[in-house]
Amino acid sequence: MSSFFEKLKGSAKEKVLVEEKPKEKAKKIEKIKTEEKPSFAKGTSTELGRSPTEGKKEWFEPEGQLAIDVYQTEFDIVIQAPIAGVKKEDLDISIENDVVTIRGNRQKPEEVEEKNYFSQECYWGPFSRQIILPVEGDPSRAEALMKEGILTLRIPRIEREKKRKIAVKE
Repeated sequence: MSSFFEKLKGSAKEKVLVEEKPKEKAKKIEKIKTEEKPSFAKGTSTELGRSPTEGKKEWFEPEGQLAIDVYQTEFDIVIQAPIAGVKKEDLDISIENDVVTIRGNRQKPEEVEEKNYFSQECYWGPFSRQIILPVEGDPSRAEALMKEGILTLRIPRIEREKKRKIAVKE
């Protein structure tokens, strides 16, 4: 009786791989490119008179990651981020299930051809950052302040009793 691996080796030897001819392969690729869109893809934004990227972010569009500091005070969790050059209207801050999401877009002040740069370290364009809160906070009382290019988000901490003495009733 042969083992599983011997059977597997034997069946692999019996198979003969046939390579497709290049012309046939090219025809198949061309057919895929020219096939009609499936019914669910009809009515896309280009057919509705808008560009496909209008109002939507491409899945492959690069997005910068925001640098942050997170610390706590006696009463608050504080998140600070340098976001110079971003208007408060271009910021979106949300808190959901103890996760803070900060999104924004930093617009380039002027267009410069890439070949004219000596050094390019500033990030221009969309950015975001998600922070899992280290302790429980109260999102209904959170406040955001932007001063001198620094965003400061204060989320009041929720203190739960860790130990509670329970009186026994008669």
